[in-house]
Amino acid sequence: MAETRGRTRPENPRPSRAGGATASAGGPRSSAAAAATAAAALAAACAALLVALAAAGGLAPPVLGDPGPLVRYGLPLARTVHDLSAAVAVGGAAVAALLLPHPSPAWSRAVRAGAAAAGAWTLSALLVLVLTAVDVIGAAPGAPGFGAQFAQFAQELDLGRALLVTTLLAAAAATVGAAATTPVGAAWAAVLSVLALLPLSLSGHAAGSASHQTAVNSLALHLVGVTLWVGGLAAVLLVAPLTGRRAREGERAVDLGVLAGRYSTLALWCFAAVALSGVLNASVRLGGWSALASGYGALVVAKTAALVLLGALGAWHRRRTLPLLRTSPRSFGRVAAGELVLMAAATGLGVALSRTPTPVAEDVPGVGSVDELLGESAPPPLTAARWFTEASPDLLWLLVAGGALAGYLLGVRRLRRRGDRWSAGRTAWWVAGCLALLFVTSGGPAAYGRLSFSAHMLQHMLLTMAVPPLLVLGAPVTLALRVLAPRRDGSRGAREWLLAVVHSRYLALLGHPLVAAALFAGSLVVFYYSPLFELALRTHVGHELMMLHFLGTGYLFSSVLVGVDPGPHRPAHPLRLILLLATMGFHAFFGVALMQSTQLLAGDWFTQVAPGADLLADQRTGGDIAWGIGEVPTLLLVLGVAVGWSRSDTRENRRRDRAADRDGGRDLAEYNAMLARLAEHDARPAPTPTEER
Repeated sequence: MAETRGRTRPENPRPSRAGGATASAGGPRSSAAAAATAAAALAAACAALLVALAAAGGLAPPVLGDPGPLVRYGLPLARTVHDLSAAVAVGGAAVAALLLPHPSPAWSRAVRAGAAAAGAWTLSALLVLVLTAVDVIGAAPGAPGFGAQFAQFAQELDLGRALLVTTLLAAAAATVGAAATTPVGAAWAAVLSVLALLPLSLSGHAAGSASHQTAVNSLALHLVGVTLWVGGLAAVLLVAPLTGRRAREGERAVDLGVLAGRYSTLALWCFAAVALSGVLNASVRLGGWSALASGYGALVVAKTAALVLLGALGAWHRRRTLPLLRTSPRSFGRVAAGELVLMAAATGLGVALSRTPTPVAEDVPGVGSVDELLGESAPPPLTAARWFTEASPDLLWLLVAGGALAGYLLGVRRLRRRGDRWSAGRTAWWVAGCLALLFVTSGGPAAYGRLSFSAHMLQHMLLTMAVPPLLVLGAPVTLALRVLAPRRDGSRGAREWLLAVVHSRYLALLGHPLVAAALFAGSLVVFYYSPLFELALRTHVGHELMMLHFLGTGYLFSSVLVGVDPGPHRPAHPLRLILLLATMGFHAFFGVALMQSTQLLAGDWFTQVAPGADLLADQRTGGDIAWGIGEVPTLLLVLGVAVGWSRSDTRENRRRDRAADRDGGRDLAEYNAMLARLAEHDARPAPTPTEER
């Protein structure tokens, strides 16, 4: 790098295959260093894996059902390659979408490296799927009937389906990443890569945990945090030799100091996510401090030590290495390479941890019991007081609501520090909306929402009709656009992506008043009168998607009616009232239909979780809630539209008054003169027939 820094860039440089960089920018020396770092990381991961498995007894053949040495050694090694390639796939696409300017040689290299890693991820995921099937079935791939058993494993068992979905999504991420030429394409590759991680949280130790919801959510958070952290560092290290140079006219140069600083912020958030999820996972798996003496506990201690060491290195990196980037850029590469090797070793420990039995039994006692169906201990019988005191914490929504509340308040604080004003009323609306969201998703409604139809309907009405208007009136998009600093180097940060979403054609379609109203009201029928309702009650993923859908459709519809943020075109206030009254009628019709129904919805589920209860009467109570209680927020929306209409007229009158003051009432004078001419014309006598001739 130092040898080529002072040279003049040729007029027509010959682009290399790696992202369009010149040979000097990413030549043999940088390629050899990247290959050496990758080899060292893979070796460290495999060594840590084998040592950890040997120490915990994971390599010893079991007494019954020994799958053979191919599975005992091959499956953990394949899983290690699987996890490392997944990290680079996620990190490469995310760094291209969030940190690097476009177009630039560094951007091209990052997104192509992510696509290549996603391809390796696909192959390793397929190998993991086959070896896992061999482990579960207990027969070699060439054994008679293995094909049929493998198909059954991949299609009917939860573990097999999760691995198959991961393989397909990784292949999709590889395809999209290879074809990506814009930040939007890189963002879609990153989204697909993250989605490919999530099925893995439904398998392994999390699948059989007694605290199923906490275990799955914390593991999903852990996987996303680890892959962004490890893969992001790998991507930054890979594109570091290309910083400061442009391969073609029109491409942008990348500042290594800016790139490293942005990654450092991302890494800090990832460290917090990994630490939080790790503590939650360990508390669920170990069950107590005494379990640290077990083989599983020893691996937890070793992984915790690696996490603490990585955190200390990251802090030292921020204080010492980042300020020296302009004077000593090579020091960043050396420190980052060593940190990446340590991360790879921690990844190997994680794979060994997933292959080691936990001290706490994973199976929930009582097959077919209510606790097993819920994935957690059932709450006591519902009373009015317990509706407000019982809790069923959902880590996902705790983070969403808590993060939204903290981010909003920090944004208001930043505005006030620089002397800008922000409405206290909007802040109050937002705080109330976040607290209501916490209550609906983690309080009494969440604890009892899967045990009775009426409790579920009340939770649904609150989530889709009470929480969204509060959040919409807080104007979060307006606040974010005023607080977030724009980027000038061609990369896309939070502000740029927010503007891209707000002005996208997809949001314009979804935010159209008729489409938003159809999604808001029509999804009631589609959801409750289809298998989706019972799927949301039985599965964790279905439950979370249900919550996300109803909150999102409620937010869209509320934004059309009373929103103040920039977004799709909103209709005139009279049309808003008509649209709102039409949806009120639809809700009333839906509630009456439930009250008069004679067929149970999701009857198989409620028969198991509430044996002996009058389910039909409870369902009719849910209809009462949909019709009666559900209309109260709608009436408040009517009031909000009316108030907005009144204020709009007031603002329009004030605008006209100011315009009249500026031009001396010229428009009004011209209007009065026109009326006088019309009156004069009407006052003239009509001509007689003779005059007409």
